[in-house]
Amino acid sequence: MMPPPRRHATELETLSVTVPEAFVEPFENALATVCATVGIFEADDAQICWRIEGVKDIGHRETELQSALTLARLVTGIDATLERTRTEAEGWLARTYESFPAQEIGARFVVRGTHLEDAPPTRRLTITLDAGIAFGSGEHGSTRGCLRALERIAHRRPRRILDLGCGSGILAMGAAALLKRRVLAVDIEPWSVRVAASNARANGLGTLVECRLGNGWKTPEIRARAPYDLVFANILARPLCLMARDLSRNVVPGGTVILAGLLATQVRMVLAAHRRQGLVLEACLREGDWATLILRKPAWA
Repeated sequence: MMPPPRRHATELETLSVTVPEAFVEPFENALATVCATVGIFEADDAQICWRIEGVKDIGHRETELQSALTLARLVTGIDATLERTRTEAEGWLARTYESFPAQEIGARFVVRGTHLEDAPPTRRLTITLDAGIAFGSGEHGSTRGCLRALERIAHRRPRRILDLGCGSGILAMGAAALLKRRVLAVDIEPWSVRVAASNARANGLGTLVECRLGNGWKTPEIRARAPYDLVFANILARPLCLMARDLSRNVVPGGTVILAGLLATQVRMVLAAHRRQGLVLEACLREGDWATLILRKPAWA
């Protein structure tokens, strides 16, 4: 007789660390080594800090977790405290579903969770995502701002499109669905690349969205297909500033850049870094505390 299946309802825990913006990536990578789902949230702090959360089985892969956190602390030089909260799977999933209703974004898009049934008829382009994916699900101001920006520049019909730091692939899918163009979607996280590819297939966009593992502008596939007519970079303010030179070099004259992942208070810093590389501000869209920049490379550049 087979033993009864193991219940998941009381065997999960939420792990979290709160770190300054510049150190998000190493600690995000650390939690991602053992957590299937990792989310990044603005912390309620006077400084610009972020809370990184992941969910995993209690007691699962503890040695790997500690090794990854030790490496992150060595790389950053900060001793971020790991917090643990026991999480009932059924309750966690229910809360996730409740916080992820269908979302109409701009004039053309609607993002729906896979848990939602009986979708009403709509003329909007529907992007379906798993509500368990904590990032890139459309509820964040940065993602919403990018999709709105895409609508504004769609009339230019860009041909070569790059989604740099694609996460769930939502922006790449939005561009592929709206423009009927192929999109190269690249992320530094292997798990993100797998999720983005799976999402593209599930939305019938697998032939248009090509997902690749890579480290920014160092990625061979990115360099081989440059320059681009449209680049999405929904990352964080400081990495955006550091990549401004490479970005400008890999955009065609007259091309468009959509930047996000920055707070409204960081617009001046990010804009200054890209203006120094010859890019021109076309529009700044606001979604709550978050800003999205639409930049152009002058046609004569």
